[in-house]
Amino acid sequence: MTITPTQRSVAELEQAARDNLWFHFAKPPGEGSVPIIARGEGCYLEDANGKRYLDGLAGLFAVQIGYSYGGEIGEAAAAQLAELPYYPIWGYAHPPAIDLSSEVMSLAPEGFGRAFFTSGGSEAVESAWKIARLHATMRGERRWKAISRRFAYHGTTMGALSINGIAGLRAAFEPLVPGAIRVWNTNRYARPAGETDEELTAFLLKDLEQTIITETADSISMVIMEPVQNQGGSFIAPAGYWQGVRELCDRYGILLCADEVITGFGRLGAWFGSELYDMKPDLITCAKGLSSGYAPIGAVLLSDRVAETLQDGVFPHGFTFGGHPLSAAVSLKNLEIMKRERVVENVAANGAAFRSTLEQLYELPIVGDIRGTGYFYAIELTTDRDARATMPMEDRERVLRGFIAPKLVESGLIARVEERIAPLIQISPPLIAGQAEFDEMTRILGEVLAAAQPLLGL
Repeated sequence: MTITPTQRSVAELEQAARDNLWFHFAKPPGEGSVPIIARGEGCYLEDANGKRYLDGLAGLFAVQIGYSYGGEIGEAAAAQLAELPYYPIWGYAHPPAIDLSSEVMSLAPEGFGRAFFTSGGSEAVESAWKIARLHATMRGERRWKAISRRFAYHGTTMGALSINGIAGLRAAFEPLVPGAIRVWNTNRYARPAGETDEELTAFLLKDLEQTIITETADSISMVIMEPVQNQGGSFIAPAGYWQGVRELCDRYGILLCADEVITGFGRLGAWFGSELYDMKPDLITCAKGLSSGYAPIGAVLLSDRVAETLQDGVFPHGFTFGGHPLSAAVSLKNLEIMKRERVVENVAANGAAFRSTLEQLYELPIVGDIRGTGYFYAIELTTDRDARATMPMEDRERVLRGFIAPKLVESGLIARVEERIAPLIQISPPLIAGQAEFDEMTRILGEVLAAAQPLLGL
Protein backbone atom coordinates (compact mmCIF):
# COMPACT_ATOMS: atom_id res chain seq x y z
CA MET A 1 0.00 0.00 0.00
CA THR A 2 1.26 3.48 -0.84
CA ILE A 3 1.75 5.64 2.23
CA THR A 4 0.40 9.17 1.73
CA PRO A 5 1.81 12.17 3.59
CA THR A 6 -1.30 12.36 5.77
CA GLN A 7 -0.78 8.76 6.92
CA ARG A 8 2.71 9.47 8.24
CA SER A 9 3.38 10.99 11.62
CA VAL A 10 4.83 14.47 11.86
CA ALA A 11 8.00 12.96 13.32
CA GLU A 12 8.37 10.68 10.28
CA LEU A 13 7.87 13.59 7.90
CA GLU A 14 10.41 15.71 9.75
CA GLN A 15 12.98 12.92 9.72
CA ALA A 16 12.45 12.34 5.99
CA ALA A 17 13.00 16.06 5.42
CA ARG A 18 16.25 15.95 7.40
CA ASP A 19 17.44 12.89 5.50
CA ASN A 20 16.54 13.82 1.94
CA LEU A 21 15.37 17.38 1.39
CA TRP A 22 17.76 20.23 0.61
CA PHE A 23 16.12 23.57 1.33
CA HIS A 24 16.22 26.67 -0.89
CA PHE A 25 17.76 29.80 0.64
CA ALA A 26 17.99 28.11 4.03
CA LYS A 27 20.31 25.97 6.09
CA PRO A 28 19.73 22.20 6.03
CA PRO A 29 17.23 21.20 8.73
CA GLY A 30 18.88 20.37 12.05
CA GLU A 31 17.64 18.29 14.92
CA GLY A 32 14.89 20.72 15.85
CA SER A 33 11.38 20.71 14.43
CA VAL A 34 11.02 21.14 10.66
CA PRO A 35 8.12 23.39 9.58
CA ILE A 36 5.86 21.36 7.27
CA ILE A 37 3.01 23.12 5.49
CA ALA A 38 0.33 20.53 4.76
CA ARG A 39 -2.85 22.32 3.63
CA GLY A 40 -4.17 25.62 2.33
CA GLU A 41 -7.53 27.37 2.07
CA GLY A 42 -8.28 30.93 1.06
CA CYS A 43 -5.52 33.14 2.50
CA TYR A 44 -4.62 30.57 5.17
CA LEU A 45 -2.22 27.66 5.55
CA GLU A 46 -2.09 24.82 8.02
CA ASP A 47 0.98 22.89 9.09
CA ALA A 48 1.27 19.17 9.77
CA ASN A 49 0.51 19.79 13.45
CA GLY A 50 -2.73 21.58 12.64
CA LYS A 51 -1.47 25.11 13.40
CA ARG A 52 -3.09 27.76 11.21
CA TYR A 53 -1.25 30.68 9.58
CA LEU A 54 -2.35 33.73 7.65
CA ASP A 55 -0.14 33.75 4.56
CA GLY A 56 1.00 37.34 4.39
CA LEU A 57 3.43 36.60 1.57
CA ALA A 58 1.25 34.74 -0.96
CA GLY A 59 3.66 31.82 -0.92
CA LEU A 60 6.46 33.87 -2.44
CA PHE A 61 4.56 36.80 -4.01
CA ALA A 62 2.83 34.20 -6.20
CA VAL A 63 -0.51 32.81 -5.01
CA GLN A 64 -2.82 35.48 -6.42
CA ILE A 65 -6.04 33.48 -6.08
CA GLY A 66 -5.28 31.94 -2.70
CA TYR A 67 -5.37 28.26 -1.87
CA SER A 68 -8.99 27.21 -2.50
CA TYR A 69 -8.98 26.55 -6.25
CA GLY A 70 -6.91 23.37 -6.33
CA GLY A 71 -9.91 21.23 -7.26
CA GLU A 72 -10.96 23.37 -10.21
CA ILE A 73 -7.42 23.82 -11.45
CA GLY A 74 -6.76 20.13 -10.86
CA GLU A 75 -9.63 19.23 -13.19
CA ALA A 76 -8.10 21.40 -15.92
CA ALA A 77 -4.73 19.77 -15.32
CA ALA A 78 -6.19 16.26 -15.43
CA ALA A 79 -8.04 17.00 -18.66
CA GLN A 80 -4.85 18.26 -20.26
CA LEU A 81 -2.82 15.26 -19.09
CA ALA A 82 -5.42 12.94 -20.59
CA GLU A 83 -5.24 14.82 -23.91
CA LEU A 84 -1.52 15.62 -24.22
CA PRO A 85 0.73 15.16 -21.18
CA TYR A 86 3.87 16.62 -22.77
CA TYR A 87 5.44 17.91 -25.92
CA PRO A 88 8.13 20.60 -26.37
CA ILE A 89 7.56 23.74 -28.38
CA TRP A 90 10.85 23.41 -30.26
CA GLY A 91 9.45 24.18 -33.70
CA TYR A 92 6.09 22.65 -32.82
CA ALA A 93 3.06 24.11 -31.10
CA HIS A 94 0.27 22.69 -28.98
CA PRO A 95 -3.12 24.19 -28.07
CA PRO A 96 -2.38 25.10 -24.41
CA ALA A 97 0.75 27.09 -25.31
CA ILE A 98 -1.03 28.74 -28.24
CA ASP A 99 -4.07 29.66 -26.15
CA LEU A 100 -1.97 30.89 -23.23
CA SER A 101 0.17 33.11 -25.45
CA SER A 102 -2.98 34.63 -26.94
CA GLU A 103 -4.53 35.17 -23.50
CA VAL A 104 -1.41 36.78 -22.06
CA MET A 105 -1.06 39.06 -25.08
CA SER A 106 -4.65 40.21 -24.58
CA LEU A 107 -3.67 41.37 -21.07
CA ALA A 108 -0.22 42.77 -21.89
CA PRO A 109 0.48 46.45 -22.57
CA GLU A 110 -0.19 47.73 -26.06
CA GLY A 111 2.47 46.84 -28.60
CA PHE A 112 3.25 43.35 -27.29
CA GLY A 113 2.54 40.33 -29.45
CA ARG A 114 4.78 37.33 -28.62
CA ALA A 115 5.46 35.16 -25.58
CA PHE A 116 8.54 33.00 -25.03
CA PHE A 117 7.74 30.51 -22.27
CA THR A 118 10.16 29.32 -19.59
CA SER A 119 9.92 27.25 -16.42
CA GLY A 120 10.20 30.18 -14.01
CA GLY A 121 11.36 33.70 -13.29
CA SER A 122 15.13 33.20 -13.29
CA GLU A 123 14.91 31.50 -16.69
CA ALA A 124 12.80 34.40 -17.93
CA VAL A 125 15.44 36.96 -16.92
CA GLU A 126 18.19 34.77 -18.39
CA SER A 127 16.22 34.56 -21.64
CA ALA A 128 15.53 38.29 -21.76
CA TRP A 129 19.25 39.06 -21.62
CA LYS A 130 19.91 36.61 -24.45
CA ILE A 131 17.05 38.11 -26.49
CA ALA A 132 18.50 41.59 -25.97
CA ARG A 133 21.97 40.42 -27.06
CA LEU A 134 20.57 38.64 -30.12
CA HIS A 135 18.45 41.66 -30.99
CA ALA A 136 21.65 43.73 -31.15
CA THR A 137 23.42 41.08 -33.23
CA MET A 138 20.54 40.95 -35.72
CA ARG A 139 20.89 44.71 -36.10
CA GLY A 140 24.61 44.41 -36.80
CA GLU A 141 25.64 45.68 -33.36
CA ARG A 142 27.84 44.20 -30.63
CA ARG A 143 25.95 44.82 -27.40
CA TRP A 144 26.22 42.46 -24.43
CA LYS A 145 26.02 44.40 -21.16
CA ALA A 146 22.97 44.76 -18.92
CA ILE A 147 22.18 47.49 -16.40
CA SER A 148 20.10 46.77 -13.31
CA ARG A 149 19.63 48.62 -10.01
CA ARG A 150 21.48 48.27 -6.75
CA PHE A 151 20.09 45.60 -4.42
CA ALA A 152 17.53 44.44 -7.02
CA TYR A 153 16.81 40.72 -7.12
CA HIS A 154 16.47 39.19 -10.60
CA GLY A 155 17.02 35.46 -10.04
CA THR A 156 19.71 32.90 -9.32
CA THR A 157 20.75 31.19 -12.56
CA MET A 158 24.22 32.39 -13.56
CA GLY A 159 23.14 35.12 -15.97
CA ALA A 160 20.28 36.31 -13.78
CA LEU A 161 22.54 36.15 -10.72
CA SER A 162 25.08 38.32 -12.52
CA ILE A 163 22.38 40.94 -13.11
CA ASN A 164 21.29 40.55 -9.48
CA GLY A 165 22.11 43.58 -7.36
CA ILE A 166 22.65 41.70 -4.09
CA ALA A 167 26.37 41.23 -3.51
CA GLY A 168 25.84 38.64 -0.78
CA LEU A 169 24.06 36.31 -3.17
CA ARG A 170 26.70 36.67 -5.88
CA ALA A 171 29.86 36.30 -3.84
CA ALA A 172 29.96 32.51 -3.43
CA PHE A 173 29.51 31.91 -7.17
CA GLU A 174 31.92 34.40 -8.70
CA PRO A 175 33.27 34.88 -11.29
CA LEU A 176 29.93 35.42 -12.96
CA VAL A 177 28.82 36.45 -16.44
CA PRO A 178 30.66 39.65 -17.39
CA GLY A 179 28.88 42.81 -18.40
CA ALA A 180 26.40 43.31 -15.54
CA ILE A 181 26.32 46.88 -14.20
CA ARG A 182 24.23 48.48 -11.46
CA VAL A 183 22.86 51.97 -10.88
CA TRP A 184 21.07 53.65 -7.96
CA ASN A 185 17.62 52.40 -6.99
CA THR A 186 14.62 54.56 -6.08
CA ASN A 187 14.86 54.23 -2.28
CA ARG A 188 13.52 57.61 -1.19
CA TYR A 189 13.85 56.70 2.51
CA ALA A 190 17.64 56.62 2.17
CA ARG A 191 17.75 60.06 0.53
CA PRO A 192 17.76 63.52 2.17
CA ALA A 193 14.44 64.19 3.91
CA GLY A 194 13.63 67.40 2.02
CA GLU A 195 14.43 66.12 -1.47
CA THR A 196 11.61 66.62 -3.99
CA ASP A 197 10.46 64.12 -6.61
CA GLU A 198 12.02 66.29 -9.29
CA GLU A 199 15.38 66.38 -7.51
CA LEU A 200 15.40 62.63 -6.88
CA THR A 201 14.41 61.88 -10.48
CA ALA A 202 17.17 64.17 -11.77
CA PHE A 203 19.74 62.46 -9.54
CA LEU A 204 18.68 58.97 -10.62
CA LEU A 205 18.57 59.76 -14.34
CA LYS A 206 21.94 61.51 -14.20
CA ASP A 207 23.41 58.41 -12.54
CA LEU A 208 21.89 56.16 -15.21
CA GLU A 209 23.11 58.30 -18.10
CA GLN A 210 26.61 58.67 -16.67
CA THR A 211 26.79 54.90 -16.25
CA ILE A 212 25.68 54.35 -19.84
CA ILE A 213 28.32 56.75 -21.12
CA THR A 214 31.07 55.41 -18.85
CA GLU A 215 30.39 51.82 -19.88
CA THR A 216 30.21 52.86 -23.56
CA ALA A 217 26.62 53.16 -24.72
CA ASP A 218 26.94 50.92 -27.78
CA SER A 219 28.03 47.98 -25.59
CA ILE A 220 24.81 47.95 -23.53
CA SER A 221 22.02 45.65 -24.68
CA MET A 222 19.44 46.02 -21.92
CA VAL A 223 18.29 48.00 -18.91
CA ILE A 224 16.24 45.75 -16.61
CA MET A 225 14.16 47.18 -13.77
CA GLU A 226 11.13 46.15 -11.71
CA PRO A 227 8.16 48.56 -11.79
CA VAL A 228 8.33 48.40 -7.98
CA GLN A 229 11.64 47.06 -6.70
CA ASN A 230 11.18 44.18 -4.30
CA GLN A 231 14.55 43.72 -2.60
CA GLY A 232 15.25 46.50 -0.14
CA GLY A 233 11.54 46.97 0.40
CA SER A 234 8.97 47.92 -2.25
CA PHE A 235 10.70 50.96 -3.76
CA ILE A 236 8.35 53.21 -5.74
CA ALA A 237 9.84 55.44 -8.46
CA PRO A 238 9.41 59.22 -8.20
CA ALA A 239 7.38 61.19 -10.74
CA GLY A 240 9.00 61.39 -14.17
CA TYR A 241 11.46 58.58 -13.55
CA TRP A 242 10.07 55.99 -15.96
CA GLN A 243 9.60 58.51 -18.72
CA GLY A 244 13.23 59.55 -18.26
CA VAL A 245 14.49 55.95 -18.30
CA ARG A 246 12.55 55.30 -21.50
CA GLU A 247 13.99 58.42 -23.12
CA LEU A 248 17.56 57.44 -22.23
CA CYS A 249 17.09 53.92 -23.58
CA ASP A 250 15.73 55.35 -26.82
CA ARG A 251 18.56 57.90 -27.08
CA TYR A 252 21.27 55.26 -26.69
CA GLY A 253 19.57 52.38 -28.55
CA ILE A 254 19.11 50.15 -25.47
CA LEU A 255 16.20 47.77 -24.84
CA LEU A 256 14.19 48.37 -21.66
CA CYS A 257 13.04 45.22 -19.86
CA ALA A 258 10.40 45.38 -17.13
CA ASP A 259 11.00 42.54 -14.67
CA GLU A 260 7.43 41.71 -13.66
CA VAL A 261 8.05 38.31 -12.10
CA ILE A 262 6.47 39.72 -8.92
CA THR A 263 4.51 42.74 -10.10
CA GLY A 264 2.78 41.07 -13.06
CA PHE A 265 -0.75 39.63 -12.96
CA GLY A 266 -2.39 41.88 -10.47
CA ARG A 267 -0.15 42.43 -7.45
CA LEU A 268 -0.12 46.22 -7.92
CA GLY A 269 -3.79 46.50 -8.90
CA ALA A 270 -3.24 46.22 -12.66
CA TRP A 271 -2.44 43.25 -14.87
CA PHE A 272 1.06 44.63 -15.38
CA GLY A 273 2.92 47.20 -13.31
CA SER A 274 4.73 48.50 -16.38
CA GLU A 275 1.39 49.62 -17.77
CA LEU A 276 0.34 51.13 -14.43
CA TYR A 277 3.47 53.30 -14.45
CA ASP A 278 3.61 53.86 -18.23
CA MET A 279 7.10 52.33 -18.53
CA LYS A 280 6.68 51.40 -22.20
CA PRO A 281 9.19 48.50 -22.03
CA ASP A 282 10.50 46.49 -24.97
CA LEU A 283 10.54 43.22 -23.01
CA ILE A 284 8.61 41.98 -19.96
CA THR A 285 9.63 39.04 -17.79
CA CYS A 286 6.92 37.33 -15.77
CA ALA A 287 6.25 34.13 -13.82
CA LYS A 288 4.72 33.55 -10.33
CA GLY A 289 1.25 35.10 -10.72
CA LEU A 290 0.80 33.69 -14.24
CA SER A 291 -0.21 30.39 -12.64
CA SER A 292 -0.74 31.68 -9.08
CA GLY A 293 2.09 29.33 -8.20
CA TYR A 294 -0.10 26.29 -8.95
CA ALA A 295 2.40 25.13 -11.61
CA PRO A 296 5.93 26.21 -12.59
CA ILE A 297 5.96 28.63 -15.51
CA GLY A 298 7.55 31.87 -16.66
CA ALA A 299 7.70 33.93 -19.81
CA VAL A 300 9.40 36.73 -21.68
CA LEU A 301 6.95 38.95 -23.54
CA LEU A 302 8.37 40.57 -26.67
CA SER A 303 7.20 43.87 -28.07
CA ASP A 304 6.29 43.84 -31.73
CA ARG A 305 9.34 45.89 -32.69
CA VAL A 306 11.72 43.47 -30.96
CA ALA A 307 9.97 40.42 -32.41
CA GLU A 308 10.10 41.93 -35.88
CA THR A 309 13.89 42.25 -35.69
CA LEU A 310 14.26 38.61 -34.55
CA GLN A 311 11.65 36.90 -36.69
CA ASP A 312 13.90 36.16 -39.68
CA GLY A 313 16.41 34.15 -37.64
CA VAL A 314 16.47 31.13 -35.34
CA PHE A 315 16.53 31.86 -31.61
CA PRO A 316 19.22 29.38 -30.47
CA HIS A 317 17.82 29.04 -26.95
CA GLY A 318 15.09 27.05 -25.24
CA PHE A 319 14.00 24.81 -22.37
CA THR A 320 12.67 21.28 -22.26
CA PHE A 321 9.72 22.32 -20.13
CA GLY A 322 9.10 25.86 -21.43
CA GLY A 323 5.41 26.13 -22.32
CA HIS A 324 4.70 22.67 -20.86
CA PRO A 325 1.10 21.65 -21.69
CA LEU A 326 0.25 21.05 -18.04
CA SER A 327 1.64 24.39 -16.83
CA ALA A 328 -0.03 26.20 -19.73
CA ALA A 329 -3.39 24.61 -18.97
CA VAL A 330 -3.07 25.47 -15.28
CA SER A 331 -2.14 29.06 -16.13
CA LEU A 332 -5.10 29.42 -18.48
CA LYS A 333 -7.45 28.24 -15.75
CA ASN A 334 -5.80 30.57 -13.24
CA LEU A 335 -6.31 33.58 -15.54
CA GLU A 336 -9.90 32.49 -16.10
CA ILE A 337 -10.48 32.40 -12.33
CA MET A 338 -8.77 35.76 -11.84
CA LYS A 339 -11.05 37.35 -14.41
CA ARG A 340 -14.20 35.63 -13.13
CA GLU A 341 -13.54 36.53 -9.49
CA ARG A 342 -12.34 40.05 -10.40
CA VAL A 343 -9.14 39.50 -8.46
CA VAL A 344 -7.19 42.38 -10.02
CA GLU A 345 -10.14 44.69 -9.44
CA ASN A 346 -10.15 43.60 -5.78
CA VAL A 347 -6.59 44.86 -5.38
CA ALA A 348 -7.38 48.15 -7.11
CA ALA A 349 -10.45 48.66 -4.92
CA ASN A 350 -8.83 47.69 -1.60
CA GLY A 351 -5.23 48.85 -1.99
CA ALA A 352 -5.86 52.15 -0.22
CA ALA A 353 -7.56 50.37 2.70
CA PHE A 354 -4.61 47.99 2.98
CA ARG A 355 -2.21 50.94 3.16
CA SER A 356 -4.25 52.85 5.72
CA THR A 357 -4.58 49.74 7.90
CA LEU A 358 -0.84 49.08 7.82
CA GLU A 359 -0.15 52.75 8.57
CA GLN A 360 -1.66 52.24 12.03
CA LEU A 361 1.73 50.71 12.82
CA TYR A 362 3.26 54.20 12.73
CA GLU A 363 2.07 54.44 16.34
CA LEU A 364 5.11 52.29 17.17
CA PRO A 365 8.51 54.09 17.35
CA ILE A 366 10.24 51.04 15.82
CA VAL A 367 8.42 51.61 12.50
CA GLY A 368 10.42 53.98 10.32
CA ASP A 369 8.76 53.67 6.92
CA ILE A 370 5.81 51.86 5.35
CA ARG A 371 6.01 51.83 1.56
CA GLY A 372 4.55 50.05 -1.41
CA THR A 373 1.34 49.92 -3.41
CA GLY A 374 -1.44 47.47 -4.26
CA TYR A 375 -0.83 44.32 -2.20
CA PHE A 376 2.94 44.78 -2.10
CA TYR A 377 4.33 46.47 1.03
CA ALA A 378 7.45 46.72 3.16
CA ILE A 379 7.88 48.00 6.70
CA GLU A 380 11.35 49.34 7.44
CA LEU A 381 12.32 49.27 11.09
CA THR A 382 14.42 51.89 12.85
CA THR A 383 16.02 52.77 16.15
CA ASP A 384 15.23 56.48 15.67
CA ARG A 385 12.45 57.47 13.28
CA ASP A 386 13.21 61.19 13.27
CA ALA A 387 16.84 60.56 12.32
CA ARG A 388 15.92 57.70 9.97
CA ALA A 389 18.53 55.69 11.84
CA THR A 390 19.04 52.21 10.48
CA MET A 391 19.36 49.26 12.82
CA PRO A 392 22.96 48.04 13.36
CA MET A 393 23.74 44.64 11.86
CA GLU A 394 24.19 43.00 15.27
CA ASP A 395 20.73 44.20 16.29
CA ARG A 396 19.22 42.97 13.03
CA GLU A 397 20.46 39.47 13.76
CA ARG A 398 19.45 39.62 17.40
CA VAL A 399 16.08 41.35 17.05
CA LEU A 400 14.85 40.51 13.54
CA ARG A 401 16.15 36.97 13.20
CA GLY A 402 16.29 36.10 16.87
CA PHE A 403 12.95 37.53 17.98
CA ILE A 404 10.65 39.04 15.33
CA ALA A 405 10.86 36.24 12.74
CA PRO A 406 10.07 33.35 15.12
CA LYS A 407 7.49 35.44 17.00
CA LEU A 408 5.54 36.15 13.81
CA VAL A 409 5.44 32.42 13.01
CA GLU A 410 4.40 31.64 16.58
CA SER A 411 1.64 34.25 16.26
CA GLY A 412 0.33 32.68 13.05
CA LEU A 413 1.53 35.14 10.41
CA ILE A 414 3.82 34.27 7.51
CA ALA A 415 5.77 37.33 6.40
CA ARG A 416 9.24 37.92 5.05
CA VAL A 417 11.78 39.20 7.55
CA GLU A 418 14.81 40.61 5.75
CA GLU A 419 17.94 42.15 7.20
CA ARG A 420 20.59 42.16 4.42
CA ILE A 421 19.81 45.48 2.74
CA ALA A 422 17.71 47.04 5.48
CA PRO A 423 15.76 45.81 8.52
CA LEU A 424 12.46 44.94 6.86
CA ILE A 425 9.22 43.04 7.15
CA GLN A 426 7.58 42.43 3.77
CA ILE A 427 3.83 41.87 3.48
CA SER A 428 2.21 40.77 0.22
CA PRO A 429 -0.88 38.58 0.73
CA PRO A 430 -2.97 36.65 -1.80
CA LEU A 431 -4.93 39.04 -3.99
CA ILE A 432 -8.24 37.79 -2.62
CA ALA A 433 -7.47 39.27 0.82
CA GLY A 434 -9.82 41.85 2.30
CA GLN A 435 -10.25 44.01 5.39
CA ALA A 436 -10.45 41.06 7.78
CA GLU A 437 -7.04 39.86 6.63
CA PHE A 438 -5.61 43.40 6.70
CA ASP A 439 -6.78 43.78 10.29
CA GLU A 440 -5.34 40.42 11.36
CA MET A 441 -1.97 41.06 9.73
CA THR A 442 -1.72 44.51 11.27
CA ARG A 443 -2.77 43.28 14.72
CA ILE A 444 -0.13 40.52 14.75
CA LEU A 445 2.55 42.83 13.38
CA GLY A 446 1.70 45.44 15.98
CA GLU A 447 1.85 42.99 18.87
CA VAL A 448 5.16 41.49 17.76
CA LEU A 449 6.81 44.82 17.00
CA ALA A 450 5.62 46.29 20.31
CA ALA A 451 7.19 43.34 22.09
CA ALA A 452 10.43 43.83 20.14
CA GLN A 453 10.86 47.52 21.01
CA PRO A 454 12.32 47.02 24.50
CA LEU A 455 15.08 44.92 22.96
CA LEU A 456 16.22 48.11 21.20
CA GLY A 457 15.65 50.41 24.14
CA LEU A 458 12.51 51.93 22.60
